[in-house]
Amino acid sequence: MNKKVQGVNHIAIAVPDLDQAESLWCDKLGLRKGKREIVESEGVEVQMIFAGDTRIELVSPLSEDSPIAKYLSKNGPGLHHIAFQVDDCAEMIEHCLDNDIKLVNEEVRVGAHETKIAFTHPKSTSGVLCEWVETGE
Repeated sequence: MNKKVQGVNHIAIAVPDLDQAESLWCDKLGLRKGKREIVESEGVEVQMIFAGDTRIELVSPLSEDSPIAKYLSKNGPGLHHIAFQVDDCAEMIEHCLDNDIKLVNEEVRVGAHETKIAFTHPKSTSGVLCEWVETGE
């Protein structure tokens, strides 16, 4: 494993209705509910859920013009991205740029739970949107 990447931080699922998705995954399928949070900078509300120690993030748009709303309109609900834990998000951005990996954003942004984040462009990563997450842990 690249020393910059420590493991999977979470898997994100895009959903149009956070309450319905939470009911499905937690009430009906038995996953454990975590914290719900609005991330204004990304235009989303997220509900963290857990399958054992594995974190899954349900992501719902705050408005019709948010990136998640556009994604849902084009693709429907489902797997949105995989997030990798990194020690230093800014360093990972530089590493990607040095290796011709296109990024959605070339600067660190604040994500849910006060994390530092950046996203690769899926065209650079075999069609998979990847998020780099620095938690400060």
